Amino acid sequence: MRIDFEYGRQGLAVDLPDERLRAVLRLNPMPPLADQEGGVAAALRTPLGCQPLAELARGRRDACIVICDITRPVPNQRILPSLIATLEEAGIPSERITILIATGNHRPNEGDELVEMIGADIAARYRVVNHHSEVDEEQAYLGESRHGVGIYVDRTYVDADLKIITGLIEPHFMAGYSGGRKIVCPGLISLKTVHYFHSPALLEDERATNGVLSGNPLHEFALEVCERAGVDFSVNVVIDENRDICGVFAGALEPAHAAGVAFCDQVCRVEVDEPAEVVVTSSAGYPLDTTFYQAVKGMVGALPALKPGGTVIIAAELSEGIGSEEFSRLLFAAPDHESFMADILDPGFVFTKDQWEVEMLCRVLRRGQVMVVSDKVPAEVLNKCLVTAMPSVEAAVAAALARHGERAGIIAIPSGPYCIPTPRQPVGAGG
Repeated sequence: MRIDFEYGRQGLAVDLPDERLRAVLRLNPMPPLADQEGGVAAALRTPLGCQPLAELARGRRDACIVICDITRPVPNQRILPSLIATLEEAGIPSERITILIATGNHRPNEGDELVEMIGADIAARYRVVNHHSEVDEEQAYLGESRHGVGIYVDRTYVDADLKIITGLIEPHFMAGYSGGRKIVCPGLISLKTVHYFHSPALLEDERATNGVLSGNPLHEFALEVCERAGVDFSVNVVIDENRDICGVFAGALEPAHAAGVAFCDQVCRVEVDEPAEVVVTSSAGYPLDTTFYQAVKGMVGALPALKPGGTVIIAAELSEGIGSEEFSRLLFAAPDHESFMADILDPGFVFTKDQWEVEMLCRVLRRGQVMVVSDKVPAEVLNKCLVTAMPSVEAAVAAALARHGERAGIIAIPSGPYCIPTPRQPVGAGG
């Protein structure tokens, strides 16, 4: 069977053997809104759990609108116009509206990239700034968390009179679901606070996984940070495979996010009879497959569909390479996943930026092996990343089936981490 996987901007057609194919997991169809910008405008007028945005904005001296960075396919050009118009009609002038990019620990988004994200008109007319997690003087200290962790949040956001967050709700391999509180934490926190949010103490909790909010320590800490920093209004969307808006969820942080999560679950959670020996997946294409760092999400997302000892095959373009210098250095230095985990669990280990993504890769490697198909990163580089580089998905499948034997089956997940495989006979998420 020929299946189209999300890969880069252009996609990738893959031929899989019919006799071994057990299931193709696709997002449940959900019609896009007939008028997507109109749907956003309506949600601003009829929010969940708070006053309409126009009423909240009256009398405010300024506003900060937080948006996701380039690694998230948020349809900002269909969200921001209604938001900005509402603020200006309520009396906040354009020069007092700041758009803050929640980069987390990623690089800034500027120039052509910024225009791609928000459109040339908005990029030219409004103040746009990036969050810099490693610049201490740009962070505001908000005291300690319940666990004694220092909470540092971007000062531009903290000082704003009206705080508005936007984003995309989708499955998230650590925090259960993206969107809502997550754009503030980790999107706007300092590297000091990230040390706790992405620490083994939280990530090794079995509830820190796709599709789980109840008891998820990352979700709970992010909510605590939001409570401390303040969120006046939130706007989140759920998108389909074509990245059209299917639902808009606006209002107070928690009720709006909860409604969006319930809707997202209907789209993304897909049942399968049982896990398979081989899972072929993607990293959801551009922009989520621009680096190996981001592609780890697709690998982790495949785990519920993978039998212990199985093989994950992921197609990811990796147009920007492996990831940050720190991430690459950690990967290249690790002889195997057991050694890496022993190192970071040692009390003497010095916390390093992006170690959490290697830790999540180790979660996959505890279950089975990983093969990566990319036409942008040389095989000799990928082979230093605790995975096996393959020239094509078809070649990887042939090798995996030879390894697992004549009874081995395949599950295909063309949309990668946007899909939550839910086996009727599940296996544990951690291996």
